[in-house]
Amino acid sequence: MFRWYAVNTYSGHENKVKHNLEHRVESLGQQRRVRQIVIPTEQVSEVKDGQKVQTERRTMPGYVLVNMDMNDDAWTLVKGTPGVTGFVGPQNKPVPLPQPEVDRMLNRDVETGTRVRPRAQFSIGESVKVVSGPLSDFSGEISEINEDAAKLKVLVSIFGRETPVEVGFDQVKKV
Repeated sequence: MFRWYAVNTYSGHENKVKHNLEHRVESLGQQRRVRQIVIPTEQVSEVKDGQKVQTERRTMPGYVLVNMDMNDDAWTLVKGTPGVTGFVGPQNKPVPLPQPEVDRMLNRDVETGTRVRPRAQFSIGESVKVVSGPLSDFSGEISEINEDAAKLKVLVSIFGRETPVEVGFDQVKKV
């Protein structure tokens, strides 16, 4: 039965391990045992100099997910791959990952198939200028950052009084 297993690798060697493992599967004729090898990544939207930039980031550095039918041959195939330090689980008994957890790691729960999460290039206390929206041309200081909602809380001076205003990452620029 095909199940997902997490394979521990040397940090930063995930792509090399994936390539080596795919090569070993093919050269040793184990295609019927190993179905898929995946490096969990996510698309991250960053705002740099007022421009949105898409980058890909590993969600689990040092790990590769392998969908395989576990037996002694498959275990030896993966364990003997250069760069692999072992399976997640006890020494000689890899533990399969629950399917909902695999779906979450591979971002399959999102309707579009990929999750885009903006990342702030700002810090608390930094001065910014609002460039769009009803408060454009107002300047203020960042008091709070909410990366999940891609929003900043900026203290703007309105009628001589500090007023907190919530704006999106793309609505401000650094002063």
